[in-house]
Amino acid sequence: MKPVTRIHSRTAVLADENIDTDRIIPARFLTTTTRDGLGKLCFHDWRYQADGSDNPAKENPDFPLNRPEAAGCAILVAGRNFGCGSSREHAPWALLDYGIQAVLCSEIADIFRNNALKNGLLAIVVSEAEHRWLLEHPGVELAIDVREQHISLPDGDRIAFQLEPFARHCLLEGVDQLGFLLQHAETITRYELQHEENAA
Repeated sequence: MKPVTRIHSRTAVLADENIDTDRIIPARFLTTTTRDGLGKLCFHDWRYQADGSDNPAKENPDFPLNRPEAAGCAILVAGRNFGCGSSREHAPWALLDYGIQAVLCSEIADIFRNNALKNGLLAIVVSEAEHRWLLEHPGVELAIDVREQHISLPDGDRIAFQLEPFARHCLLEGVDQLGFLLQHAETITRYELQHEENAA
């Protein structure tokens, strides 16, 4: 996992509410245990025409992320209650492989948000008013500072956000939970040896 310290990008807007994890990546694609290539399956049944499989020539022109102005956007502004439904790490994996580095919304499903942060996808909850403004201004340039926990707007204003401290630490260090434990392997080993000696 790479460190996530600062993200600077235009926004793409997907305003539909209640976008569940099956819409992000359909259940039939969950057989893989690798992240590679999941980007082409992201929003598959919404992104491609019914007869299009994953052929780029068959992309659905009505899908907002297929529009030219959404190309290259790393920040997704999503409709309320994003990531609801069943828990699946493949959802943040697919978004990351697609090129999305951050999701902004007024309400993000807890399980999805936890999975996202554990896998290096920044999932940020903003206020209703801030969310409404972001939905109404697709393509706006934002700079997200993970260390300082704020989003800079083009006019100089900032949107503050909160991350759980451990999740923020892991993002900044570029480690997952296992990586964090491995960083402290020597300390853990010393602790275990001391307890073995005390128990003897």
